[in-house]
Amino acid sequence: MSSAGLHDPFFRVVTAPAFSRQHIADLASGRCAVLRVPELLSEATCAQLVDCLLTADFDSYGRERVQPAVMRFGVGVSDHRTEGGIADTYWPALEAARRAWRSLPLPFDPLEAARRALTSDWPGRSGIARHRGRELGPGVAREAPQGFLVHFDDAVREFPASLLDDPPVAQLAFNLYLAMPEAGGETVVWRHRWHPADEAFRPLNSYGFTEECVQGAEELEIKPAVGEALLFDSRNYHAVRPGSPGRRITLGFSVGLTAHGELLAWG
Repeated sequence: MSSAGLHDPFFRVVTAPAFSRQHIADLASGRCAVLRVPELLSEATCAQLVDCLLTADFDSYGRERVQPAVMRFGVGVSDHRTEGGIADTYWPALEAARRAWRSLPLPFDPLEAARRALTSDWPGRSGIARHRGRELGPGVAREAPQGFLVHFDDAVREFPASLLDDPPVAQLAFNLYLAMPEAGGETVVWRHRWHPADEAFRPLNSYGFTEECVQGAEELEIKPAVGEALLFDSRNYHAVRPGSPGRRITLGFSVGLTAHGELLAWG
């Protein structure tokens, strides 16, 4: 809650057995802040996926921009941004990432299964977002033992030259938790969106901000369980707390709601 003790009744967590059309519409329109779906996958299935991912070669996001280091399997378009658009380096990196995913002994495609679970009740088209007709990456697996800094994700601001062929009117973040540490690892979401004055709290060349940026803003702190999925508006500032012992491994992707009513994902 903010330092003034005021509370926005729409800034709340909604827990549901599945992702519904109404819940996603409520989230996109600001009638709630976070959707939780427990047991989207069983603990046994998560353990099986983690065992497969342990054979994968995780890489880090660009260390000049992302500190503390965050490891990922798959390619993130944010690492290939140039002059407000996508650098040419993204496409060969994406092809290499696709080959690496196909090489894993996975029992099924977990990113595709997550998209199906998210969009099963959605009446519009869903799928992978495209840039100039080319399909973007479907998402990544991440491990962030030291957490994420306070940050926001907004393709309209980060890619002013346009990331998606159909620009989103709302942007959401999807995360599915395959492994969680015993202590820490919470996701925190603040009722605060980017303001030009926030740049005073951004360390040089960093993707994120110091926590003074959100001082006094209402916040929600969630400790997801293994197998649980979270969906929230990524234009709100958010962060991940450090955690140990144990690993924190998630599957994640961005979701854009377009003016045509489509739900489109990308990593």
